[in-house]
Amino acid sequence: MIDPTHNEKAAMEAVLPHLGEYVAAIGMDRPLSAYSRKEVLQLVDVVLTAYFDNLREITPDDVPF
Repeated sequence: MIDPTHNEKAAMEAVLPHLGEYVAAIGMDRPLSAYSRKEVLQLVDVVLTAYFDNLREITPDDVPF
């Protein structure tokens, strides 16, 4: 992301607890290269869902999705 806005930065920060929970659930000791395709896709889903949910919360009238 080039030059993220203040709200985008806040949304990125909001992702971290969700990302941490997911990684802890599948094993902190495993490198990303050892994740299965299904696990990687779930990781992407966790991150994107948390990111966009947060953007909707902080800018409900600005986000077109």
